[in-house]
Amino acid sequence: MELTPASLPFYERIIRVYEQNDLLVKNGKYYINGQETTSYTFKQDYYWMMGDNRHNSEDSRIWGYVPEDHIVGKPLFIWFSTKNGNIREGINWDRIFRSASRM
Repeated sequence: MELTPASLPFYERIIRVYEQNDLLVKNGKYYINGQETTSYTFKQDYYWMMGDNRHNSEDSRIWGYVPEDHIVGKPLFIWFSTKNGNIREGINWDRIFRSASRM
């Protein structure tokens, strides 16, 4: 991917933390491990994770992309579901304990 001021905020954590590179931005130029570059190739796949309660979930909107090697399972069923993410608006009884693959 091309390194730009617009793209860097989305991928900086991946480059620095997950892929353990030294990233420096100096005078509008990008340096990875001391080498000037304009692009970066990821070493593994990353995923955008979104919670079922999309209005109130702390998901990839909060902590960014998830490295493939951090994924240890998959959802099997929906344990609990509220209407519009608010218990005051009611419970989605038709979703509770339903298979996640059917949703």
